Amino acid sequence: MKTTFDIDALRAVVSGIEQGSFARAAIELGRSQSAVSMQLKKLEQQAGVQLFARKGRGLVPTEAGEAFATYARRIIALNDEAARAVGAPVAPETVRLGLPQDFCDDVMPATVQAFANAHPDVHVAVRAGNNHTLNNEIEAGRLDGAIAFFPDNSGAKGELLCKLPIRWLAHVGFDQPAERATVPLVLFNHPCLFRQAALASLDKAGRRWRAVLTTPSLPAIWAGLRSGFGIGVRIEHSVPDDIATVGHWPALPDLPPVELRLLGSQTASPAARDMLSVLRGATMDFVEGAEPTAPTAPTAPTAQEGPFT
Repeated sequence: MKTTFDIDALRAVVSGIEQGSFARAAIELGRSQSAVSMQLKKLEQQAGVQLFARKGRGLVPTEAGEAFATYARRIIALNDEAARAVGAPVAPETVRLGLPQDFCDDVMPATVQAFANAHPDVHVAVRAGNNHTLNNEIEAGRLDGAIAFFPDNSGAKGELLCKLPIRWLAHVGFDQPAERATVPLVLFNHPCLFRQAALASLDKAGRRWRAVLTTPSLPAIWAGLRSGFGIGVRIEHSVPDDIATVGHWPALPDLPPVELRLLGSQTASPAARDMLSVLRGATMDFVEGAEPTAPTAPTAPTAQEGPFT
């Protein structure tokens, strides 16, 4: 007997995983929670394996469920592409974009605007947040494309766009610490590429340090520096006017550069591949101080090792 999965049930699976809640998925899809639960149960019976496990008051995908969701996205995309090709009604396509918080004010709006001009009927969902989660979101199929930071010479998959210097940063009114003083730091929470680079460089130089403030928010980093709590580390892109680079201070060792890579899903739709191209161009238009790299093939790239915040 052949197994045929219901497309509406597949949509419920994908929506529930992407939103982190099947209750929210039910609302988005205009169905009752009991109807969605019945669809999930039927899918598990058809698949012959457990696709979801209970965690707290909700459900999370098992390893088999994550693999199943990857195929579900591809089936849905092909179904909707076929419907559009013959003019049948279909919900607007969604392209999901991810990027670090550093690029929210310029790269993100430029990308979305240019893409919307070419694809006015496609909905764009943007996730701007912690860099270290972007690779996992691509691998899990929850994002179609992203730009993310990686350590220098990481060998990660994806298209290497450029290398950027990491800078020591402080408020313009912050007093330079004495050469042998403990360095006060304003840092992102662990895991964070910039945090790791700063601490490794200080440890290698034999410099004492202490974390004065830690946060997952880039605006909070700027606020902490502005309040005179300590010294931070980041690329120079979108640094506020009252925050200065202070790498020339004797107390601070040199920092390594960071790679900026373009990541994309292997199952990206034609529209998502167009978004990757637009994202590539917008990123290179706005990023200053980039060390150019040799161009690579513009195919949909994927990530390998997880990046950090």
